[in-house]
Amino acid sequence: MADLDEFEPAQPALYTGKGDSGRTTFGRHGDVAKTDARVAAYEDCDEANAAVSVVMAAGGLPIEVTSTLASVQNDLFDLVADLSVPLDDPEPAAARIRESHVARLERAVDHFAQQAADLSGFVLPGGTVAAALLYQARAVVRRAERAVWVAVDEHPTSVNPLAAGYLNRLSSLMFVLARGANAEHGDVMWVPEASARAMAQEEEEVGDGAPDDPATKQS
Repeated sequence: MADLDEFEPAQPALYTGKGDSGRTTFGRHGDVAKTDARVAAYEDCDEANAAVSVVMAAGGLPIEVTSTLASVQNDLFDLVADLSVPLDDPEPAAARIRESHVARLERAVDHFAQQAADLSGFVLPGGTVAAALLYQARAVVRRAERAVWVAVDEHPTSVNPLAAGYLNRLSSLMFVLARGANAEHGDVMWVPEASARAMAQEEEEVGDGAPDDPATKQS
């Protein structure tokens, strides 16, 4: 029997071990630490894209919404392609986030906001499955935005600030889509200090009816 080492793999190896030292080759930025702000931003944006995919797969949303989210997924791939190439690189990147990306999201926000009858008040993330997943995706997108801003602050000449602007608008879109997903059943509204007030009221009622309370004793 031939030794396994004699055979070439049919496809590129899925692991190389090159990143085991805590460093990675990040696009045209070259060799950087895996903790580099640019790498962190890339990974958080990748996670945001995965969160959008879960919404699309499990949310049972109308085709108009899933079509918009599919376009968003492509935008997010544009975004990570942008992050992979320094903004000041002399060679063009495969894709850059542009003002038109942001403007298109703004139009989507305005459009879907009309389907959420009431955008006032503070809501808890929840309601329908679709809304809960959209709120979760929104939280991931907001974290990705913060990570991009950190990368912009640390590498102002190489990271595109429009990437952060895009994510800011995307979090707004996730919010209005979530409100729209709850339009039929209603949102879960925030009631300030609800549990604490309920507890205080319960304690007050128990106190009023306690046997050793002089006010309740019979003469």
